[in-house]
Amino acid sequence: MARTEEEVSTASQRGDADDADRLATDFGKPEPAPARKRRAPFFVRFYRSDIGKKWVMAVTGIVLMGYVFAHMVGNLHVFEGARQIDSYGEWLRDLLDPPFPRTMALWLLRITIIVALALHIHAAYALTRVNWRARPQRYESHRDYVAANFASRTMRWTGIIVALFILWHLADLTWGPANPGFVRGDVYRNLVASFERPLIASIYIVANLALGLHLFHGSWSLFQSLGLNNPRWNSWRRAFAVGFAAVITVGNLSFPIAVLTGVVSADDNKDCTVQGNRIVTCENYEQGGTS
Repeated sequence: MARTEEEVSTASQRGDADDADRLATDFGKPEPAPARKRRAPFFVRFYRSDIGKKWVMAVTGIVLMGYVFAHMVGNLHVFEGARQIDSYGEWLRDLLDPPFPRTMALWLLRITIIVALALHIHAAYALTRVNWRARPQRYESHRDYVAANFASRTMRWTGIIVALFILWHLADLTWGPANPGFVRGDVYRNLVASFERPLIASIYIVANLALGLHLFHGSWSLFQSLGLNNPRWNSWRRAFAVGFAAVITVGNLSFPIAVLTGVVSADDNKDCTVQGNRIVTCENYEQGGTS
């Protein structure tokens, strides 16, 4: 009896297996449920979209514009003399000290600028690749070329020039290997020693003209990237773009031009010690001189 029940059970299982085989033959074997992927953070998902990249470009552009403006205004102290510009540099190192340790706030600002610059460059590169893929063989008529202004047509190239200039600027006036006789903390001396070389002054002038063009188009287009592109505001957008770019360009060009023309100089300057063609220091005010 037990054997008969076992035979019946085995036959039933075999029948079920045959039915499963027929279903698999007719409809295919069932696929396993896909593993649930972990969702990326919101910022990452947003940045992966073209709109997200444009927003990142606009926001980081605003951060960088603020830095460029503050940097230019701070450097205007060079016209007041060595004591003032050096004191400004020291004030930056002492910013928020206390409660923060010395130079901590300055380094936080530097890190913010570096991150903003990296995101700005990557977003620009990624959007350029998207445009190339969408129009691999773009037809551009003469009419289209004329319609775009010079600043927008050269945006990519001015960006590359500015990026290379930043590296040179750091090597010249921050790190020092490109500056003859560099003295850390002696801002006036380092600036004059750099710009009294006509070739180096010319590099700064060309780079800042490129920066001005980049700022003009960037100031104009950031409103569009943020969705603030009502035609009624175009005149205000253009006025802001022209005004901001002009202020930064004129301010930055004034430094090498002032040195080349002798308005800012180490010669006959009681704060500076010059030996032959070499500026030794412009910190004589620390020994009791006045600017």
